[in-house]
Amino acid sequence: MIMFNIRHSTEKEGTNPVSMIAQRCDDLASITTRGDLGRAIAEIVLSYSPRDLMRMKGNFSEKIRDFNPTYRKALEEAVSSHLNGTYQNVRLMNQQGNFSSMRDPVPEDSPGYWHMVVAQCRTGDEEEARLRFLKFLLSGFCMLVENRPGHPVGMPFPGGDKVESIDGVYYCPVRTKANDVDAALCPYCPALQTPEAGYLKPPLHASEHRKQEYIRNCFDRHHFNG
Repeated sequence: MIMFNIRHSTEKEGTNPVSMIAQRCDDLASITTRGDLGRAIAEIVLSYSPRDLMRMKGNFSEKIRDFNPTYRKALEEAVSSHLNGTYQNVRLMNQQGNFSSMRDPVPEDSPGYWHMVVAQCRTGDEEEARLRFLKFLLSGFCMLVENRPGHPVGMPFPGGDKVESIDGVYYCPVRTKANDVDAALCPYCPALQTPEAGYLKPPLHASEHRKQEYIRNCFDRHHFNG
């Protein structure tokens, strides 16, 4: 396994973590294929330890500690599952050599994403910047390598709406109207804005289970009373 430890590398090269993050982001911004980007992200992500992931989740829990307890629990579970799953997916894909076959180009806004990350990691102390970089690496992997939303399917938002996947298309209720969420991800997310109730088209050639799911979605969105 190729290891890159930000802390050790900066000590050796005489630079601070923020400068190192900026350099890594410049490198990531220059990559043109999804496979090469995935491999480069994996090299950095796998230099972090499981303890770093736990600390990042702990920081998130602290950030939302004043939320409604029921909503806070659902949000913590969604984010924890997403972070663990993405970290393990990066590790597994790297181990199995999956990136070598991913030759399609990265999204056009990939360079812009990494330039945004540099700006987002300039605040706070060095350890905060290091963990924040990990968050953006995992989100970037989802959006720019796997073409998945930066916020996971099933993640709840205030009001009860969630990120959804319908017939292979991702929908997010805050895609174009982010207020209390991390709006930094939204411009780069492949999800579409969740349509207003009644605008989701019925599935074509769907199974009976899928038809019932569509009917249930319509029922839930319109809040029918009979």
